[in-house]
Amino acid sequence: MAKRNVATSPKSARAAEAGTPLKSMDGDASAPLSLDRVIHERVRLAIVSTLAVHEMLTFNEIKTMLETTDGNLSVHARKLEDAGYVACKKGYEGRVPRTEYRITASGRRALERYLSHMEALIRRVGG
Repeated sequence: MAKRNVATSPKSARAAEAGTPLKSMDGDASAPLSLDRVIHERVRLAIVSTLAVHEMLTFNEIKTMLETTDGNLSVHARKLEDAGYVACKKGYEGRVPRTEYRITASGRRALERYLSHMEALIRRVGG
């Protein structure tokens, strides 16, 4: 019977998506480092990063800045909203629908933690 590669098993993939702790990047092998898998995805990281430097952006502004499609942005923004990282306000400007996004305090903290973890990783691999 062949051994299954743990890194590619469906169970380990689900654990990774859930943010299973990894080894610390600050050199302390006993301290866990938990990457936030919600933010780690490329488009979601771009959304929270963009919102971190703008007070508010509309759906169309974010879509233009990130050069993504309506569907792609909608799915990723909803995931961030479900996690409590962005707040969404829907309304109308005249008869035209308008969706506005803001980063929440929780989203800002999550982004700061994520960036700290990435900096620690860079320091560790850089020597």
